[in-house]
Amino acid sequence: MIIRPAKSINGVVTVPGDKSISHRAAIIASIAEGESRIENLSTGEDCASTIRCLRQLGVEIDQDDTTVVVQGVGNGGFRKPDGPLDCGNSGTTMRLLAGLLAGQDFASILTGDGSLCRRPMSRIIEPLSSMGAEIDSNEGKAPLSIRGRNPLRTTQYMMPVASAQVKSCVLFAGLNADDKTTVIEPVQTRDHTERMLRGFGGEVIVTESAEGRIISVQGRMHLSAKDMTIPSDISSATFFIVAAAGREGSTLEFPNVGINPTRAEIIEVLRELGAEIELSDVGESCGEPVARLKVSGRGRPKCEDAAKITGKRIANLIDEIPILAVLGTQIEGGIEIRDAAELRVKESDRIAAIVENLRRMAADVEEFDDGFRVGRSQLIGAEVDSFGDHRIAMAFAVAGLFAEGDTIIKNPECADISFPGFYELLESVVQR
Repeated sequence: MIIRPAKSINGVVTVPGDKSISHRAAIIASIAEGESRIENLSTGEDCASTIRCLRQLGVEIDQDDTTVVVQGVGNGGFRKPDGPLDCGNSGTTMRLLAGLLAGQDFASILTGDGSLCRRPMSRIIEPLSSMGAEIDSNEGKAPLSIRGRNPLRTTQYMMPVASAQVKSCVLFAGLNADDKTTVIEPVQTRDHTERMLRGFGGEVIVTESAEGRIISVQGRMHLSAKDMTIPSDISSATFFIVAAAGREGSTLEFPNVGINPTRAEIIEVLRELGAEIELSDVGESCGEPVARLKVSGRGRPKCEDAAKITGKRIANLIDEIPILAVLGTQIEGGIEIRDAAELRVKESDRIAAIVENLRRMAADVEEFDDGFRVGRSQLIGAEVDSFGDHRIAMAFAVAGLFAEGDTIIKNPECADISFPGFYELLESVVQR
C-alpha cells in the first residue's frame, strides 16, 4: 500500500460500527430469548470470527452486510460444537466466549491464528478455574480446552490487570453461576458489557468503594431479545480525526459516533493536544451515548508543553496509542506514553512496532519497557511494516499523509480485521 502526502482532509466520514459493542451485541443476543435485529454491526474480521463461533454453537444468525438477525437460544442454550472454535485474530472473541463456555455442560476448544495463540490467557484461566471450569492451555496461551460446569461456583474477583475483556469474561461466566458473581476493578475499564446486559433486560449492579468499581450479576439470568443500532467506532474515527487535525484547512464530520465516557477519553486528550473538536446532536443508541463529531485542522496542533499520558488514563486509551504516537510527531514538545506495558501483548508488540516504524520515518523516538517518547519530527516517507496489526497499519497510513515523499506499508490488508475499506475511505477524503 502506497500512501502519498496530503494537503488537507475534508468530507463526511461514516466509520464502521463499534467493534467492542458489536462483539457484545452479537454474543448477548445469542443467549437472549427471541429474535434480535442488529444494525451497523462491524463487518471487520474480528466480529466475523465471533459470528462464526456463535453459529458453530448452534445460534442461527442471518447477515446482510452490516445488518444481522440473531435467533437467541437463551442462556445455557448453546450446543456442543462439532470442532474447535476458531477465533481468528480476535482476543475479544476468545476471552468473552471463554466466559460463557465455562458455564456450559459440554467440552469445547477455543483456538486462533498464530498471533492470537501467543497472547496471554492466564488472566481468564485463573478466575474461570476458581469458578469450577477445567481449562487446559499451552502454558497459559491458546488453544484453550474448556470442560464446562453448570452451574459454576460464584466468585468475587479482584482484577489484577485493568482489562474490559477479562471483566466481561468473568461477568459472562457469572450468568451461569449458582448465585451472584462480583468483579472489582481498581481502574474503570470500558463498560459496554454492563450497558448491553441491561439493554437486554439483565440486572447489573454497579457500586463504588475504596477498592474500586464493583460490578455484580446474578446467576441464571434471563435476557430478552432487543433491536438496536450500533454506534460508529470512536477508535476507528480517531485515525481520521488525527489526519484532519494535523493538516491546515481540513474539516471532517462523523455522524453517530459513540462517546461512551470510558471511550471518549481520546476526545479530551486530543483537545489537550490542540485538536479542535466539536460535538453536536448528542443522543443515545442501545444504551450508549452518541454524537456528531466535527474536527477542524490548523496545521500542527498547538500544545504548550510536552504531553505525558500515564496512569489510569491508559486503560481507556489503549487502542488509540498507536495513532497518538503519530500525532506526537506533529505537536510542540512531542508526546510521552508510560504505564502501557499491556501494548506488548496485543496483536503485535505495539511498543516495538511503533518505535521501529517511527525510526524508519526519521522520527525522534525513545523506547521504554512500558511505553515511548516521541519528539516533534518531520516524517520522511519510508517502507514500514504493519506487523500484521490493524492499528499499526492504519496509524502509519496517517503518518504517510504527514510525511515528505511516499510511504509504503507492508502487509496492509490486516486493516480489514477492524476496518474493511479503510484505505479507500481515507483516500476519498484526501486532497493533494
